[in-house]
Formats: sequence, C-alpha cells, structure tokens
Amino acid sequence: MATAAKVLMQIPILDLKAQYERIREEIRTAIDGVLEKQHFILGPEVKTLEQEIAQYCGRKYGIGVASGTDALILGLSACGIGPGDEVIVPSFSFIATADAVSALGAKPVFADIEPDTFNVDPAGIEPLITPRTRAIIPVHLYGQAADMGPILQVAEANKLKVVEDVAQALGGRYDGGRTASFGDVGCISFFPSKNLGGYGDGGMIVTDSEEIYRHLVSLRAHGSSRKYFSEEQGWNSRLDELQAAILRVKLRHLDEWCEQRRAVAHRYDSLLSGISDVTVPGRSSLAEHVFHQYTIRVPRRDAIQKRLAEQGVSTMVYYPVPIHLQPIYRSLGYRPGSLPDTETACQEVLSLPIFPELTRDQSEYVADAIASALNHQS
Repeated sequence: MATAAKVLMQIPILDLKAQYERIREEIRTAIDGVLEKQHFILGPEVKTLEQEIAQYCGRKYGIGVASGTDALILGLSACGIGPGDEVIVPSFSFIATADAVSALGAKPVFADIEPDTFNVDPAGIEPLITPRTRAIIPVHLYGQAADMGPILQVAEANKLKVVEDVAQALGGRYDGGRTASFGDVGCISFFPSKNLGGYGDGGMIVTDSEEIYRHLVSLRAHGSSRKYFSEEQGWNSRLDELQAAILRVKLRHLDEWCEQRRAVAHRYDSLLSGISDVTVPGRSSLAEHVFHQYTIRVPRRDAIQKRLAEQGVSTMVYYPVPIHLQPIYRSLGYRPGSLPDTETACQEVLSLPIFPELTRDQSEYVADAIASALNHQS
C-alpha cells in the first residue's frame, strides 16, 4: 500500500461533474434536439428509450415513469397487488421498496439477508409465506444481483409474482441474464446517482407480458388507455422527454462505466486486503457486480466514518436503520433481534467513494485513510 498521504485530498462519494465533462457535447446536442422539437412529455425520445432499455434488459416492453419509486408502485399494481395482500421484501434496502407496498394498501413482510452479499436470503423466504402472500421483491443491492434461481423456484411453487427492484443494479447479470430480466416486472430508477442516472427523477418498468404492459400504460396516465376516458384509478407518472434524451446518451456508455467501476472495486480489494478489520464486499459466483456502491464492513463504523471525513474522504451509510425497525412500521410488531443479519449490517456497513473516473491516487488515499482511521481507534 502507498505511504500515508501528506497532502489532504477531498474525495467525494460520487463525482457526476467528471462524468459530465466526458460527455458534455453529446448531452447538449441531445437536449437541444428536444428543445427544437418542443415535445416534452411521452415523445419520441421516451418511446425510443423504452425500446432501448427493454432490449438492453432482454425484455419485450419498457414503460417510462416518473421515478424508481413509481416504477415499484405501478409495477406492483399491474401485478395485481392491493389492499390486504402481503409482499415479502428485504428489510435491508431503501425505504421505497417497502413504501411502494404500503402505498397500495398491502403489507410488507420483512426478510433477512445473506451477510456476504447483503441481498435477501432465499432460504428465509418460504417460512414467511402465508395465504395472503402475493409477491416477492428481490432487491439487487449495491449493484449485485440477488440469488434469483431459488427465489423464482419459491415464487413458482407458491404462485407468487416477482417484482425485481433494479434501482442499483442496471447492467448487472445473474447466471448470464441481465438484472430486470427474471421477474414478472423489473423496476429501474434513473435517479442522478445511479449507474444510469438522469438529471432529475425518472424510472422505468420492463416486462415480457403484453397484459402487464398495457395495464402499465393505463396506470401511468390516470388509469386511461385512451385520452379523457379513465377506466381505473391511476397515477400521473410519466418520464419526460428531456430526461429520456439524456438517458439515451448515457445508455451508450453504461457498459463501459460498469466495467470501470469493477476495475475500481478490484483495486480497492487489493488495497484493503492487508487491513484485518476491513471486510470487502462479497461476490456471488453467479452474479456480475456493477458496484453502484463499494460497501465494506468495519467495526466502530460511525467513529471510522467521522475520522475519514476529517481526512477529506466522503462516505455514506446505506442503511443505518433497517426498514423493519423504522417508526412507520412500528405497528407490525418487529423488535430488535427480529432480523439479526440485517441489523448487524446496519451497524457495520460503510460505502466508499466509487465512480468510473476515480483515480489510483484517490483509491490509495482512501485506503490509507481507512488504515489510519482504524489505527487511530485501536
């Protein structure tokens, strides 16, 4: 490992400006094209992006919506989820995964995770199934696919829908197939920090079902399959044309960026390998990680994070409080100790700076800062 840096560096968790500098002219040309056409909602850019994302994921249909959260809500609704139903979700995720279930009047039932991959433990799903269970939401957390083989087997045996939460893992693979290609629907976020992020909110749902596709087209437009005729309760949830144009530019670079993220992750693996108190991210043998986050485990996490901040290294904790212990779900009766692997992860995880443009010098500085912070805490 490099010797401790003498000059203080400032390293952000993500540097979107560096990405923009590489594609500035492509982005500006795309935006100008939309402004010239003056078609801002569900125009040709959205339609083409829907086709391109669907093809990229190996699906037949794509439906652009206003956000990743809306993708989950509309995707669940199109799969028939509603009041009184139960949906199994991992507790170690962003609140939107469970929120989407609750928004439809259904009940989230929380599952524990695999400690090495941070994804839902397939072995823990079947014991949670009741006569009211209607769906499973596997979250491909931090950029690594959940173990979809056994999850799909459990779903098929119990006639459950599978709604993939692909917010953090677009571009990843499982057993050769793309994330978002396995469930009844795949729900994608284009939040700016994502590997494929827009310059505002946006999302998409992909599916192979024509029935679900047609239902989603209605749901995103006030429950109307034709203008001014509403057949059901729907939403106003449409991906706008400017975001679609920007995302089409970025999609052309996505695979390259994912490969560069993997290179940064492998560099971190090597740099951190000699630090005994650091556990680097586990990898599934069946999955191809795209490292939306590079998340380590460390003891005394909060103190280490504070020390890193003092050295100019920005980090994030995804997530400090498990969903089953959030105040919003207090009435469901979960207590500390209900999901031990999830709760332990919440106390130990720390996500390091990672983006395609992160340099070797920056990576070495981060690793040295971690070693210094741990020594300081000894």
